[in-house]
Amino acid sequence: MIGMFDRDRNGTINFNEFAALWKYIQDWRNCFERFDRDRSGNIDANELNHALQTFGYNVSPAFCAVLVRKFDRSDARTMKLDDFIQCCVMIKSLTEAFRKKDTALRGTVKIHYEEFLEMVLENGIH
Repeated sequence: MIGMFDRDRNGTINFNEFAALWKYIQDWRNCFERFDRDRSGNIDANELNHALQTFGYNVSPAFCAVLVRKFDRSDARTMKLDDFIQCCVMIKSLTEAFRKKDTALRGTVKIHYEEFLEMVLENGIH
């Protein structure tokens, strides 16, 4: 996340960059708490599905279960705040990359395998 806020790309963040990062994290915390319906301090697949649907992503509960498995580092079938942030940022960046290819806005694209790999590596898994 520091890289996202290092505006001058010098490898560090100054006070203003840190303040922006802090606000970003607090905004995500508020979002996380809004969707943590059972107040467990974690987001499960159902809560994640509700969050993503609210954000405008039309994804299935099964896909949300896959996301939770991918981002759950504690093997508890839930996501902590930092996992939730990383997941949502990845979904957003991959969606933006997909939309660049989906110029007709049909929800489908035809790409070569290497294009797919580039899209994922540049925008997705970190």
